[in-house]
Amino acid sequence: MTHIGLNAHLLSGTAGYRSAGIHGYIFHVLANLKAAAPPDWRFTALLGPSSRAAFEGIDLRRSRWDTGHPLRRILWEQLAQPWQMSDFDLIHALAFVSPMILSRPSVVTVYDLSFIHFPQVLPAARRLYLRLFTRLSCQRARRVIAISQSTARDLTAALGIPPGKIDIALPGYDTRAYRPLPAEQIRAFRAANSLPDRFWLFLGTLEPRKNLPMLLRAYAALPPAARLPLVLAGGKGWDYQPIFEAVSLLDLEGQVRFPGYVPVEDLPLWYNSAEAFVYPSVYEGFGLPVLEAMACGMPVIVSNVTSLPEVAGTAGLCLPPQDESAWTAALARAAEDDRWRQAARERGLQQAGQFQWSRAAECTVASYRQALMG
Repeated sequence: MTHIGLNAHLLSGTAGYRSAGIHGYIFHVLANLKAAAPPDWRFTALLGPSSRAAFEGIDLRRSRWDTGHPLRRILWEQLAQPWQMSDFDLIHALAFVSPMILSRPSVVTVYDLSFIHFPQVLPAARRLYLRLFTRLSCQRARRVIAISQSTARDLTAALGIPPGKIDIALPGYDTRAYRPLPAEQIRAFRAANSLPDRFWLFLGTLEPRKNLPMLLRAYAALPPAARLPLVLAGGKGWDYQPIFEAVSLLDLEGQVRFPGYVPVEDLPLWYNSAEAFVYPSVYEGFGLPVLEAMACGMPVIVSNVTSLPEVAGTAGLCLPPQDESAWTAALARAAEDDRWRQAARERGLQQAGQFQWSRAAECTVASYRQALMG
């Protein structure tokens, strides 16, 4: 029997503004993993004592170490984890780093390289740890899993990982939650949150790589009568002050709204309530909000860089992230062109249907097969 160990200790901590997407990816892949694997494979997930996660067909091995804090998790990864691997045939590091004392073949999943391209987002010690140990982990692993073609290319360009060593396991979405909702439910949500009937929505962390000052300048270039209210939803990340300064400088206080962090259970309601979803980010490992918005039937306008064209496909408008005039024109089209909005909704629903968690688990199992073959 093949026995695979899964380092899922990241699920032991709280999903903060940077890690929420990674938490979801790990959870959903593990939830679908047993069904995708041969019946004689055994899986054991390594978790911290505070994690409440449980997965059908996967054994749980909880550590006595409290790994909810990043530093304690790092210490566990490098000092305690090596002693937990003697009965595994393969170890899967589900988030960037495997132990340096490695007695078994390994697979490692990398979500993005933002800690290289946007180093200010992390404290110096964690940034150094990820830069050094992600490279070493990928070099020593038999297979590396990336969550997009863009991240795969980045792994080769930035870390020198051979393309032939990298597998792609694209994320999926919760089809029960992210779908077009009944009109009466949307009207009630808008009324409860004092939202207008028509508005444009961005949803994501308020931080520099989301490129929101550019979006605000493009928005301000529209004639006032042509502007729909703009809702910039999401928690504050790092260096978010220029976003609020741009609103003030451009005299947009009455037209731009910041509802703050949105609970996961409310996300489908926000997506369904908007007229269109805008996402001008300059760097994404995948761009899950774009997928979720399309699954809810929202037309999308996104940047044409990194992974975002992979997610949106031909369903929406893909624009250069610094071309303000192109974004102004796209917003105007989104407001005025009913035929485009309807076509974009239909294409978006079709595009979203290509991304499934069961498929991500199947690709992960295929990566294990190659790693076990040596």
